[in-house]
Amino acid sequence: MSVHPFPTPEHTDVLIIGAGLSGIGAAYYLQRDQPGKSFVILESRSASGGTWDLFRYPGIRSDSDLHTFGYEFKPWVHDKAIADGGDILAYLRQTAAEYGIDRKIRYQRKVVSAAWSSEDARWTVQVQHTDTGETHTMVCKWLFSAAGYYRYDQGFTPRFDGIENFQGQVIHPQHWPENLNYRGKRVVVIGSGATAVTLIPSMAKEAQHVTMLQRTPTYVMSLPSRDPIANLARKLMSPAKAYAFARRKNIGLQRGIWRFCQKYPNAARRIIRYANKVSLPKDYPVDVHFNPPYSPWEQRLCAVPDGDLFKSIKAGKASVVTDHIDTFTAGGIRLKSGQELPADIIVTATGLNLQLFGGIALTVDGEPVDLSQKVAFKGMMLSDVPNFAFIVGYTNSSWTLKVGLLCEHFCRMLAHMDQHGYAVVRPRLPSPDMPTRPLLDFGAGYVQRALSQLPRQGTSGPWVMAMDPNHDAQVLRHGPVADPCLVFDTASRPRHPVAAPKQVAVSA
Repeated sequence: MSVHPFPTPEHTDVLIIGAGLSGIGAAYYLQRDQPGKSFVILESRSASGGTWDLFRYPGIRSDSDLHTFGYEFKPWVHDKAIADGGDILAYLRQTAAEYGIDRKIRYQRKVVSAAWSSEDARWTVQVQHTDTGETHTMVCKWLFSAAGYYRYDQGFTPRFDGIENFQGQVIHPQHWPENLNYRGKRVVVIGSGATAVTLIPSMAKEAQHVTMLQRTPTYVMSLPSRDPIANLARKLMSPAKAYAFARRKNIGLQRGIWRFCQKYPNAARRIIRYANKVSLPKDYPVDVHFNPPYSPWEQRLCAVPDGDLFKSIKAGKASVVTDHIDTFTAGGIRLKSGQELPADIIVTATGLNLQLFGGIALTVDGEPVDLSQKVAFKGMMLSDVPNFAFIVGYTNSSWTLKVGLLCEHFCRMLAHMDQHGYAVVRPRLPSPDMPTRPLLDFGAGYVQRALSQLPRQGTSGPWVMAMDPNHDAQVLRHGPVADPCLVFDTASRPRHPVAAPKQVAVSA
């Protein structure tokens, strides 16, 4: 590995990590609200789009409507509200090109480490060129992670007994082979989450048969792929006004459904069960395959546009098996019940591996930052980590709703610091004994596997990871920037380490 021969480290005000949905959004708000600030986007892959460029499996789409999953400033003008991955990727790249953001992106640049110096009041960042292996150094006043929360290079696949005996193909959706031929093949998809329910109806169009093998059912709801009210509004109003109207409507609808599920879980369960029952064949065992042991929205509900999964089952092209795997065999999978599932292709739609901030090694004044000992401030900064911001979107609403609100607040913070001559800001816990709880109150397996490695959140503001756009609108868009838990400095100086917060057990 060689060192790139820059005579002096390149400097920028804000270094954004990731050129996906969050990074492009962050760049837009910086340009709009802080035009005097310089920024660079570093993207470890060779193309923009993040998730929407990475995933190439059949049927890839959003399970959130694009009137809320799209940017507030960039109207979604397609008829389909539940959009295909290709259309979403085109939307992101069009946004980047329209606002000149694409010119600020540097590809195949992976941030390996970042070191904060209080003496210099800046981050020194080591960047690896993923195409050549060379490294170079950049410095910035602010480090902004828009890298999401999962590993792009590795999906999660549990250890399956006998997998080496299987004579067909085993594929993880995160690493889908180009031009995979599954026409006339028998396919088993292991998993029942959003990826599985997307893959199955798409593959069923060409495969001989597709079986969804699940250990535990998931809540699945049919949603119309087109929003007739939003499409009508576009005929009656300007694109911007129609989009704003549809966005407000759908935010309200999302929050209403979520609150109903939280307050009346048994009623929500009955409604979902009834909707599934009328969409499936007569006498179908709904309570076996679509009746989870947990309440609605303890994990994310899976949306199937126009009931495509149920239609595939009714047509006999797909089926669901609820059982446990005993072992892989040469010709498929043997289950604990003794049933054999023949397969030519097995797809392990078994989830993601979480990795915050792209796995960057952070240090502050020479001390490594242990993320598990940090607490999130307003869902965008970490306790005692100066001039560092990040985006993690909503898990119970459209991810992008958080992006806009958080980036607006970030820009307001920069303006506040400029106004008062501050160079540095760091969140400070009111007490090392402050009770904390997991960062994400979410039951998904990929979240639960990683909770011990993630930062924590508190039990009340400003230390909560809010999952409500209405709450965040009040706090991030309209609330003050200054806070008793924020320490601003005109010039930074070395500080003694602060004791890590005690992880007092608090129920989620």
